[in-house]
Amino acid sequence: MTINLTGSGMLAVTRDTLTALRSALMRDTGGAAAGYLQEAGYAGGQALFDAFRGWLASRGKGTPESLSVDAFQREATGFFRHAGWGSLELGAIDDAVATLDSSDWGEADPGSGAELPTCHVSSGMFADFFGRLADAPLAVMEVECRSRGDGRCRFLLGSTDVMQRVYEGMAAGEEYTNAVKSL
Repeated sequence: MTINLTGSGMLAVTRDTLTALRSALMRDTGGAAAGYLQEAGYAGGQALFDAFRGWLASRGKGTPESLSVDAFQREATGFFRHAGWGSLELGAIDDAVATLDSSDWGEADPGSGAELPTCHVSSGMFADFFGRLADAPLAVMEVECRSRGDGRCRFLLGSTDVMQRVYEGMAAGEEYTNAVKSL
């Protein structure tokens, strides 16, 4: 089943376009590029969530809110894969933060030699998309990324307060799993 882009507020963009945009922003704005890309991803979250809702309805699967966790994971993975982003596996660390893992995430640029995670558009997009599902603001941080040679892209999702504390722990030198466990 395909995703109907016409009228959904979505647009097909090539991976090369996204990679070039990220590279140009990083070159010209340095670290500020991450914030710009996250903001852009966040801005597209509603259209993406609405497209997901429509995709579910067209397949007779109900609404995102009505799905069990297993059904949501299966359907979200199918939706994101069909949209060209890649597969997702949902999980959690100590029931404190949710995790999104992907070994084939489309925004990543394996072999680029990046020093830090680079899936900034996805981080913003996930914050809005999953925030709509949770009916609460969420913060998202990518902690593993195929662009820097990790085996997967891993995003942490949680409330802004929780994610701020995880970030502070990491900034103080803690590994992210330990920062989460110390909450």
